[in-house]
Amino acid sequence: MTLILYSLCGADASRPFSPHCWKIVMALHHKGLAFEERPLPFTAIPTVEQGASKTVPLLRDGERLVSDSFDIALYLDETYSDRPSLFGGEGGEAMARFIEGFSQTVIHTAATRIALMDIHDMLDTPDQAYFRDSREKRLGKPLEAIAAGRDAEIAAFPAKLEPLRHMLKFQPFIGGDGPLFADYILFGALQWLRITSGSIHLPADDPAALWFERCLDLHGAEARQVA
Repeated sequence: MTLILYSLCGADASRPFSPHCWKIVMALHHKGLAFEERPLPFTAIPTVEQGASKTVPLLRDGERLVSDSFDIALYLDETYSDRPSLFGGEGGEAMARFIEGFSQTVIHTAATRIALMDIHDMLDTPDQAYFRDSREKRLGKPLEAIAAGRDAEIAAFPAKLEPLRHMLKFQPFIGGDGPLFADYILFGALQWLRITSGSIHLPADDPAALWFERCLDLHGAEARQVA
């Protein structure tokens, strides 16, 4: 049975952009699992699967529903243990937790400030209202006030990836010679930035940008098809 992945899109369903959903898209390809992706706008998410989740990714595998990207990755590794591992053992799982923390507290924060208005403009009118209300409550400022600092955020962004550059002196992926879920976590954040703002805001010859390009080429370059 084909798995179903509910993900996030704006007005254009062909451009799903959630960083957390991209982690799972890459994880499913890594596992070699057939799946159907069903992108949803923000306001439609609570209407599917009898309101099982207010957020995506949400994965249906037969009778099983799993939410939260890390929980889905753990589920996939346990359920489909005969296929390539997403973690490569307990150490890889612990590493992925660290990368998740780094990505969400450092990279996501910067990406939000860079792409906030781009995301808003990608949405249909009902979702724009939801997005503005929810993000302004969360961030404590009007979207336009946050977006006013966009150029400064872009200028500061490359420095935030210095830990990745240091690691890439020794290996091509965070997972070593090949990618693991830790790679997909950070990739998801940059793919989110690429799709919403049109760029990852790094020089083309930056080692971090070259790593991102290698990730785009994984699994038949499926991720490269969305722009």
